[in-house]
Amino acid sequence: MPRFLSIAYHDENNRPTAPPSPELQQKMGELFEEITKAGVVLDMAELTPTSQATRGSLVDGKVQYTDGPFTEAKEVVGGYTVIQAKDKAEALEWMKRFLEVQGQYDGTTVEVREILEG
Repeated sequence: MPRFLSIAYHDENNRPTAPPSPELQQKMGELFEEITKAGVVLDMAELTPTSQATRGSLVDGKVQYTDGPFTEAKEVVGGYTVIQAKDKAEALEWMKRFLEVQGQYDGTTVEVREILEG
């Protein structure tokens, strides 16, 4: 079965500051339990803010480092999920359900890409 990387992007400057509501926590818990029981999720994590990140760039043959935050970035990767699905349609269905549950984070974008094998 193919594997897919689901990349969640968001505007780091417009994230809610309040913790998720009990209702959202329950809905996310139910979705995570369902996706885990289905044997679809292989790995999943939220990432630290860009203020804690460092970028490396190759410039004139030398690696240069830049510490975050990266003010020029409008959207940043906020988390990822690696899933195994029968096809892209199934991967997109899981992504859709995630976005519907995460509705409080308006503007969240999720990109789904198949992982090349071998």
